[in-house]
Amino acid sequence: MRFRRIFLLALAQAAIIPASFAQNEEIVFAPKKLYFSNSFDGAIITTAIDKGIFPLNNGMATTVGTPRFTYILNTGFDLNYDFSQNIGVFTGLGIKNIGFIEKITVADSTIKRRVYAIGLPLGIKLGNMKKKNYAFIGGGVDFPFNYREKRYVSRGDKEKFNEWFSDRTPSYMPYGFVGVSFKPGIYIKLQYYPNNFMNPAFTETVTVNGVATTIAPYSRHDIELLMFSIGLDIRYSNKMKIKKKEASETMM
Repeated sequence: MRFRRIFLLALAQAAIIPASFAQNEEIVFAPKKLYFSNSFDGAIITTAIDKGIFPLNNGMATTVGTPRFTYILNTGFDLNYDFSQNIGVFTGLGIKNIGFIEKITVADSTIKRRVYAIGLPLGIKLGNMKKKNYAFIGGGVDFPFNYREKRYVSRGDKEKFNEWFSDRTPSYMPYGFVGVSFKPGIYIKLQYYPNNFMNPAFTETVTVNGVATTIAPYSRHDIELLMFSIGLDIRYSNKMKIKKKEASETMM
């Protein structure tokens, strides 16, 4: 009888001790200072500021301020570091489709010029990081890797071509940006490219009336781009699990 009582008491202690440790262990979710996110510049509207030798382009009046809209393949990854809930910095890697529309009014034709570019941004965020309500400002550089031209003539056929790593544009395009993010992560951004989108020193050889002639098709261009975008910031988990253990009670 005594052995039976001791056995039951030992069994009860074996059940109580682990429960006591479990009650003294707490899992807390704390914000990470360093985390990744996706940035989608879903809709981009660009327009051009012409500072070149216009309004003549090979003798024809030209305008370049027509807005250009694109929503294809504008995305990237950001690396974020929050010093606190009110200030942080970010960088990353992204790809975007940017360009401008040129209208030659005398010839009643339109030329769309664009590049796909890989970009490296660097910016600072000020506001409420937790609720994604903040303003941001910064700069970066884009590296074009594919150039495309499309020519449309009214009541005529469409001509187009593209080149990989083309010399028709600069090899890199610096820019500055400013924007605002709203909960749950929708942001608007204004981005400005101060340098010439085209390469005025580019030359090519064309055949005119059977005679080979070297021309500089962009010698009159000095195009600065202004870009407005609406995007979405999707964060990966920016919280980490922390297990806190209190000192366990000594069982007598």
